[in-house]
Amino acid sequence: MRIVVDGMGGDRGTAEVLKGVRLALLEMPEIEITVVGKEEIIKKELSKHKYDENRLTVVNADEVIEMTDEPMQAVRKKKNSSMNVALELVKNGEGDAFVSAGNTGALISASQLKLRRIKGVLRPAIATVFPAKGKNIVLMDVGANADTKPEFINQFAVIGCKFAEEILHRKNPTAALLNIGSEEGKGNELTREAYNLMKNNKNINFAGNIESRDMMSGKVDVVVTDGFTGNMVLKTSEGIAKYIFECLKEEIKDSFLAKIGVFFMMPVLKKLKKRLDSSEYGGALFLGLNGISIKAHGNSDANGIKNAIRVAKEFAENKFVEKLKDMIGSQEEEEC
Repeated sequence: MRIVVDGMGGDRGTAEVLKGVRLALLEMPEIEITVVGKEEIIKKELSKHKYDENRLTVVNADEVIEMTDEPMQAVRKKKNSSMNVALELVKNGEGDAFVSAGNTGALISASQLKLRRIKGVLRPAIATVFPAKGKNIVLMDVGANADTKPEFINQFAVIGCKFAEEILHRKNPTAALLNIGSEEGKGNELTREAYNLMKNNKNINFAGNIESRDMMSGKVDVVVTDGFTGNMVLKTSEGIAKYIFECLKEEIKDSFLAKIGVFFMMPVLKKLKKRLDSSEYGGALFLGLNGISIKAHGNSDANGIKNAIRVAKEFAENKFVEKLKDMIGSQEEEEC
C-alpha cells in the first residue's frame, strides 16, 4: 500500500511533515510513502535523518499552493504544485490515498477536479472523527460546503453512517441533525427541511435533532450539519480544549498543593490530553469522491501527520470508496 503525502503543505513546514512521514514508516511497516514537493528541499531534509529508503520515494513538484492563495485560482494556475501532482498520482493508481496539511479550499477544489464525485453523490463533504463520551463519533460537514441544501445534509447522514459502520465498527449507527433545539420544528428553513428529509429516510437510523452541548454525550454515532456550522463547532471545541489545559497549567503553577497533586494525577491528565488532542484523530476525510483525500490540520505536528497517514491507510485497507459506491448505487436502483 502506498500513501502519497504533500511535502509542502502545513504551517510547520516540510521538516515537520517529513518527521511525521518517518514516524509513519516506523509504526506502519506495511506501507510505502511517496512525498511530493520540491525535490531539492525534501531530499536535503531527509539526508539529515535515517529512514527506510526502500519505502520512501520523492516526486518533484516545483510549485506550492500557499495558505494565502485563492483556492480555485491556485489549483488551476499552479498545475505543477505538490497538491495537483500528488492527486494525479492517486488518480492514476500510483497511490492508494493522499494526505495534505495544506490549503483546505485548494484541497477541496483539487480533489474534486482530479478524483471526481462518485456517481449519485450530490455534494462531497468533509467528515472527521470527534471525541464523545465512551466513544468517538462522526461529524460532517466540517468545511467543504459553507452554503448547502437540505438534500445534501440528508445524504451526508447516509454517508456518515457508512463511515461509522465501516471504520468505527458501529452496528446500525444513529444519526442526528445539529440544531439549536432538540424538538422537531426547531431551527431555520434549512434545518427544518433537512429534518423532514432525514425523518423519512429509510437508509438511516434517525435520532432527531441534537444541540451542540449534547454532541459529546455519546448518544448518537453521526452528527450532520452544513460546512460553515460544522467548521465553527470543530474549531471552537479545539479552542476550548486548549484553553482548559492552559487554565490548568496556570492554576497548578500558582498552587503548591496543586503541584503535589498533579504528580499523582499526571497519568490521568496525559490520557485526557491525548483524548482531546485533535492531532490524535489524524485528519478529516473528503467523502464522496472516487479516491481517498485526507485533510490534516494546517497546524499539524509530526504526530498529526503520522495519524493522518494512519487514517488514510485504514480507509484504503477497508476499501471504503468501493463500499460507498456500491451503497449509493444500490440506493439509486431502489429509488428507480
